[in-house]
Amino acid sequence: MDLREFISKSEAAGKLKRVKKEDDWNLELSHISKVNEEKGGGALLFENVKGYKNSVLTGAYSTPDNFAIALGLESGTTMCGMSRHWMELAIKKTYDPVVVKDGPILENIIERDQVNLFDFPVPQMYPQDGGRFIGTAAALVTRDPESGWVNLGTYRMQILDEKSAGIQIIKGKHADFMMKKYQKMGKKMPALLMIGGDPLGFLTGSTLVSAETSEYEIMGALREAPIEIINSEFSGLPFMANSEIVLEGEVDPNPENWRQEGPFGEYTGYYSGKKSDEWPKPWLDVQRVYHRNDYILWSTTVGKPITDTHMIQSLNRTATLWTDLETARVPGIQSVYIPAASTGRFWVIVSVKQMYPGHPNHIADAVFGSTTGHYGMKGVIVVDEDIPADDWNKVLWAMSVRYDPKRDTQIYNRGRSTPLDPALHHSERDIVSRIAIDACTPYEWDRKPQEIFLDEDMEKKVRDNWDSYGL
Repeated sequence: MDLREFISKSEAAGKLKRVKKEDDWNLELSHISKVNEEKGGGALLFENVKGYKNSVLTGAYSTPDNFAIALGLESGTTMCGMSRHWMELAIKKTYDPVVVKDGPILENIIERDQVNLFDFPVPQMYPQDGGRFIGTAAALVTRDPESGWVNLGTYRMQILDEKSAGIQIIKGKHADFMMKKYQKMGKKMPALLMIGGDPLGFLTGSTLVSAETSEYEIMGALREAPIEIINSEFSGLPFMANSEIVLEGEVDPNPENWRQEGPFGEYTGYYSGKKSDEWPKPWLDVQRVYHRNDYILWSTTVGKPITDTHMIQSLNRTATLWTDLETARVPGIQSVYIPAASTGRFWVIVSVKQMYPGHPNHIADAVFGSTTGHYGMKGVIVVDEDIPADDWNKVLWAMSVRYDPKRDTQIYNRGRSTPLDPALHHSERDIVSRIAIDACTPYEWDRKPQEIFLDEDMEKKVRDNWDSYGL
């Protein structure tokens, strides 16, 4: 699947609308997208952006059905159902990408002298943004200079000038690991920004995958087939043959040569990256541009929940956390869910079939020690097997009638944080405290509260004859 097939299938399913009225790239396009998301609308394809002839896609993953289309699943599949599907495929088999020599991304190649990033219909999202961000629904491709491991990471990227795009690579991210190695070697880091292609690229590039594992392999697992890539003759880096746009160049790893970027309206609902008090960032010196004929620019509004960014983080981080717990052989897991409203990262609910005393605490420890849960996670709520992790009404009920704050609360004082967390003072954002809430009836109780259940025979009779009641 490429982005165009995804758009076609989404439109056929009634989950994408075309906006034919002329709209300004400066705030209007993003504000239409944000209001549409708040109204529960699907994806939007802007076909008449002021001053440009190419289309812009936003809100691609604003509904669960759009995810189902991208994953090849049935409409109506729940977020937990899709996460389980991801987990089962991820632990089953991965596929290395296959190298091809040609693809639609090679239809147009623009060399350095002709490169102008303002030729692309990149929107300005929010009033106090520092500029136009071309890297929102995209993946930065880099390679470890020692092991050859290829990483795809979604990092915000702002157009700084015609040939430069700032990159926010946070400490401890995989691209940061690689960049430090190039710095030690005294070399610039080859890098490319990839927009479009298989819609799973954005899904996997924005999640937390274990080091030394390429997102191309995870994409292959989800497709159950290898992803087709082209190895660049310029940098040697691989990009999807059916990408829409690729920006290729180098990143100087020396902090003395970095530049200011931002602010940007982040997924937390707050701006980050103020030029006066935030860190300077590395930037991509664009040497070459590839794009398809009639390319489509894929963008996302980010901003306050719930946008497609939060939906993406909810799905991919739920899936990878579930995979982490499964591969760690934590028993009894029934369902896992990181709500989009928690920005898709700060809180998780886990449903468990208890098998021994302290089982919920074992789960909380495993979550905080996992690849997905060790970074930025603030809280785990563990519930019994009768509570689906994505049924918030039942989760709140369990917290009300099965949870005792003194007995069932564990506080962790020092966990890895994200510098984008606005709940922490800007000078103290490396470390965050965490909480584990055990909302399960204690396994070891010899006398458990007697729960109310419907009579099974009568419930079946009522359900079988439901239409006859005129309800």
